Amino acid sequence: MTSAGQSDRQIRVVIGCDTFPPDINGASRFAERLAGGLVRRGHDVHIIAPAYNSNFGTFTETIDGVEMTVHRIKSIKLPQHETLRFVWPYTLKRKTDRLLDQIKPDVVHLQSHLIVGRYLARGAKERGIRLVATNHIMPENLIKYSVIIPRFLENWAMRMAWADAGRYFKLADAITTPTRRAAELLEAAAGVSGVLAISCGIDASKFKNSTPPSTDPPRVLFLGRLDYEKHIHNLLKAVALLPKELGTQVELVGKGGEQAYLESLASELGIRDQVHFYGHISEEDLPKAYERCTVFAMPSIAELQSIATMEAMASGRPVVAADAMALPHLVHDGDNGYLFPPEDVAVFADRLKRVLTADAAELERLSENSLFLIQSHDIQRTLKIFEDLYVGEPAPETSDDNLPAYNLPIGRLNAAEHEQIVTFRQRANAIADRLEEAGDSLVERLEDYRDDFRERLLDAREDARAAVKKADKRMRAAIKRSRKRLRRKL
Repeated sequence: MTSAGQSDRQIRVVIGCDTFPPDINGASRFAERLAGGLVRRGHDVHIIAPAYNSNFGTFTETIDGVEMTVHRIKSIKLPQHETLRFVWPYTLKRKTDRLLDQIKPDVVHLQSHLIVGRYLARGAKERGIRLVATNHIMPENLIKYSVIIPRFLENWAMRMAWADAGRYFKLADAITTPTRRAAELLEAAAGVSGVLAISCGIDASKFKNSTPPSTDPPRVLFLGRLDYEKHIHNLLKAVALLPKELGTQVELVGKGGEQAYLESLASELGIRDQVHFYGHISEEDLPKAYERCTVFAMPSIAELQSIATMEAMASGRPVVAADAMALPHLVHDGDNGYLFPPEDVAVFADRLKRVLTADAAELERLSENSLFLIQSHDIQRTLKIFEDLYVGEPAPETSDDNLPAYNLPIGRLNAAEHEQIVTFRQRANAIADRLEEAGDSLVERLEDYRDDFRERLLDAREDARAAVKKADKRMRAAIKRSRKRLRRKL
């Protein structure tokens, strides 16, 4: 490395996606942060992804705050799903081959094998380009939205879907997925081996704040797609079991096919006035949503990692999550939150109540443990591992969050660990103060500029009026002289 955050050699990377911003989902957000981080480390990044509207072609787009080249392929929106798009496959191989020949990448990194990924995989292998593949997908989540399959055939369809994934992942020189549990699932279901467990990573500094969690008012946040596999209906049912005197508020951030049903369910449960649907929010408002909640809830049964849960932890918030898939990897029961059996609404309600009625000292303990655990998911560590994979250097089998020490019980942080978190928060507070001061200073300067501009504008207007009057007077005098000369001639 030449300097902090900079690689000692530039790598030309093609990142192949079936979903990419402005789509909002876990795979899209990882691809966005991976691409942005690689550009900031000095690499030449090209994205190949479906167009999100009628415009397709090659563009320079600002992704994660930096500019990069994005090749958008003509696509149509699937009516069953808010963000999934369909690319016509029969001409896609020719398009992806042409792009690979133009770009000449050192490595192709697939974010899925569904449509764009499978043709890029074939093209990369035909050209001897190194191929890295990351799996963010569980076919169980997609079958409902892609085709209509009778319930008795769903298990067969899932096996076929996993086998299809395996055919393309076997072409890769390296296969990754966010957690060891997800890696074991991929190896067993898709018939592949040697899958590396590499965290999606997170830039925790984007979510740090100096506000401790508060129960005034008790507020539960869910952030993600409002789709069935997220099991948000269980969250609403659990909240309905909480004592009314708590006055629990629920914020649902995101959109999806279940929103109308969830609105109806909230009314049926008698909690409609407690549940607030915010839809998609801006990147600027995202940290604020985490900051104002008491607890983050993730009832999903199909998370291979859950970036939203990681963001909540980076915000110092306790989490109550389903004991399913990779969520126990993030939520250590009793340390930074609680787990519940996925379909047990009564236990879910009990775990929420534990947090929502906790005293300040207990909330502080849960908060500090979230901040402590999220340190193992540093995005710079993730980026360095992928850089090594891209050039074929030996890489660790896991990121730091998969090391044995990460899974040890915490209880309460020791003095050194506590001081580390206190320092973290003090820095966050200092940054916030500096930003506020800078903001106030900027406002003052803008007001000064505005007043100065107004004065100059008024002066300019007066000068313009005087100039117009002077020109008018001269014109009138010239016309008068012309009339006199004309009369003499007549």
